[in-house]
Amino acid sequence: MAQHGILHSINVSDGGVPKLPRDWARVYTSGVEGDRQEDRRVHGGPDRAVCLYSLELIEALQGEGHPIVPGSIGENLTLHGFDWTEVRPEARVEIGEIVLEVTRATSPCHKIASSFTDGDFTRVAQKRHPGWSRFYARVLREGLLSVGDRVVLTAPRLLF
Repeated sequence: MAQHGILHSINVSDGGVPKLPRDWARVYTSGVEGDRQEDRRVHGGPDRAVCLYSLELIEALQGEGHPIVPGSIGENLTLHGFDWTEVRPEARVEIGEIVLEVTRATSPCHKIASSFTDGDFTRVAQKRHPGWSRFYARVLREGLLSVGDRVVLTAPRLLF
């Protein structure tokens, strides 16, 4: 079953964090226009072209006292309005003209520590706190995005 939300924020930087907001961007198989990663061995590439995160999780972390804001932990697209636990590998995310396929949870790094009151960047590690991670995605269809675009998430069925 598909879930619907909106694109809250598009975030880019010339390397590192925080990634800063912009109103629109083109998305290519290589990533979001205007965005660059400092260490291409662990960031970027076709299976890590776009990093996704949830506005609801950012707000929950702010409620815990963390100074996190959209883009401060390196996500390119901050999404709003659906159940983040449905985001998992092979899920499809349609936004504006683009189509993404989620590839995997990200591994957080010390460079995002300033977004957490105690510096514990593992607060968003999937292994330590399942359901709180950012996710990488590959680009299946390139195109233009604008803040406020509709997001459609289609998650694969879990087989038990």
